[in-house]
Amino acid sequence: MNLKINEIFYSIQGESLYAGLPCIFIRLTGCNLRCLYCDTQYAYEEGRVVTIREIIDTLSQYACKLVEITGGEPLCQSATPMLITKLIEKGYIVLLETNGSKDIRLADPQCIKIVDIKCPASGESENNDLENLNRLTENDQLKFVISDRDDYEYAKKIIFSAWTPPFPVPILFSAVHPALDPALLAKWILEDNLNVRLQIQLHKILWPNEDKGR
Repeated sequence: MNLKINEIFYSIQGESLYAGLPCIFIRLTGCNLRCLYCDTQYAYEEGRVVTIREIIDTLSQYACKLVEITGGEPLCQSATPMLITKLIEKGYIVLLETNGSKDIRLADPQCIKIVDIKCPASGESENNDLENLNRLTENDQLKFVISDRDDYEYAKKIIFSAWTPPFPVPILFSAVHPALDPALLAKWILEDNLNVRLQIQLHKILWPNEDKGR
């Protein structure tokens, strides 16, 4: 089976509970959303068609077993679930960064899903598939990218409408750069005694002038 790939690169995982670890990134082409703060617009269309075997061969040059499949939106491509399963069979730990609009059950149960629930400032919150909250397992992670106080309150509403603490999955709050100062987001979290993890995009600190391959 074939997939359209924007880029494959070896870097430091900049987000999620795996932040700071070496990781191979497979960025797929195409996305069904157009978030206003998107920093990977180059992945909307650009890419080349390759086979799953070619992807696995490319990954074999790196002494790393952590792989993140990202985009765009990886689940827009029908062959993505097969790629995930093949990588797991090869012994890789596979992270799937998904925008929350697609049914995450498409991915292998052993895959670690990082589900990004879109807040209002993204312009895409109406496209959230909130049933994904019921599809998460304890190995998955839930993420909110927050631009302002309204987004913060929206994220809290989503969380508390789904669960009573303790939350069944790790929840990550990330501030949109430069719209929201992470220190202010930290202040709100502490004031509300909210049991979530503040997430800083590490790759943007390490390589602030790089747009791709980071």
